[in-house]
Amino acid sequence: MSELIYPQPVKAKFFTPGMIIVSLIALNGIVFLAIRFLFGIGAVTNLNNQYPWGIWIGVDVAAGVVLAAGGFVSAAMGHIFHLPYMKLVVRPALLTAMLGYTFVAFAVFVDIGRWYYIWHPLVMWNGTSPLFEVGICVMIYLTVLYIEFTPILTERFRGKVNLPSILRVFNGLVEWILKLLDNTLGKVMFLFLIAGVVLSTLHQSSLGTLMVIAGYKMHPLWQTPILPLLFFISAVCVGIPMIIFESLIASRSFKIEPEMHVLSKIAGYVPLLLGIYLAFKLGDMFIRQSFVYMTEINKFSIAFIIEIVFGVILPMIMLMSRRVLNSPFWLFIASALVVLGVGINRINNFIIAYRPFYAKSAYIPSFGEISVTLGCIALTVILYRAIVMIFPVISLPKQDDLKELKHNRG
Repeated sequence: MSELIYPQPVKAKFFTPGMIIVSLIALNGIVFLAIRFLFGIGAVTNLNNQYPWGIWIGVDVAAGVVLAAGGFVSAAMGHIFHLPYMKLVVRPALLTAMLGYTFVAFAVFVDIGRWYYIWHPLVMWNGTSPLFEVGICVMIYLTVLYIEFTPILTERFRGKVNLPSILRVFNGLVEWILKLLDNTLGKVMFLFLIAGVVLSTLHQSSLGTLMVIAGYKMHPLWQTPILPLLFFISAVCVGIPMIIFESLIASRSFKIEPEMHVLSKIAGYVPLLLGIYLAFKLGDMFIRQSFVYMTEINKFSIAFIIEIVFGVILPMIMLMSRRVLNSPFWLFIASALVVLGVGINRINNFIIAYRPFYAKSAYIPSFGEISVTLGCIALTVILYRAIVMIFPVISLPKQDDLKELKHNRG
């Protein structure tokens, strides 16, 4: 039936009970966003001079960037390494990455105290700053993601432009623009695909560089000169699990058959990638002898054990099992553990391990910070559902072909 499957808009009810709950969470986040912009960042957050960043950076930015890694991983596997079975999951992964990076950029905008100066890096360059490199790469890569999504837009509307009322006079112009975009991008898209992979490599690793320069402010369990390498490898590790995680949730939400023949195949690469990450992680610990800190029972050692055991070792063992690979439920659990583990790793690096000098109290995120973070996640879910119902993103069998196939089998 694979010959009958191709990307098309999903026909489903938009406001389900689950989506109503998600919409309420988004609305709550928007309320606190309004308070933040009207009364300042101090009115919503628990940030201070000792803790200049919190979950808006640790979760919304650092974790958000790495969890959007499915975009560059799927692009590399599908378009650079030419794995044919990746075609069914490239578009959903691209959409997830595009939305993820959009909200990462928005989170930076929200987190900056003087948010109206966010344009400064564009004209005030600091080539020695890893944060500058991250910011520029993210902006360029976000542009690349929107360019990569453009063919999906042209596919949806080309030949179907029918503007209402007086705007009809622009039908021909819009059709010409769509045709020009379609024909032009088809010839140069490979350049943007390569650029996307390269840019992702740069800023995924540079987020680790950002924490290297924190020096002794970071706990030794995480502070290491190879942190940029670990950040990049972990981004590669989570790319495939994030694709599987998103695909299985979408299949369940829209009541469509999951593409297990593809998901099981790509999941087979994950144990090897996790093994490489674990080898570098443990090898670094023994070289630096930071394992001595594991003998102490405190929040740092407990957070480290949770990250490694539940985020790396357990899913690596699970994904070596054929039973897990062939089961949508267990494949989802294993992928969710990797996603959760990498998210915990970023939280550990940016929040738990970060210990500012002379801090009088620990940082605990406020209800407003949590609300904005959950609101951004909820808005991402809402936009994802809306886009896949409008644009040809998810691959489905055409109804007429499916009926014919069932009739022939009957």
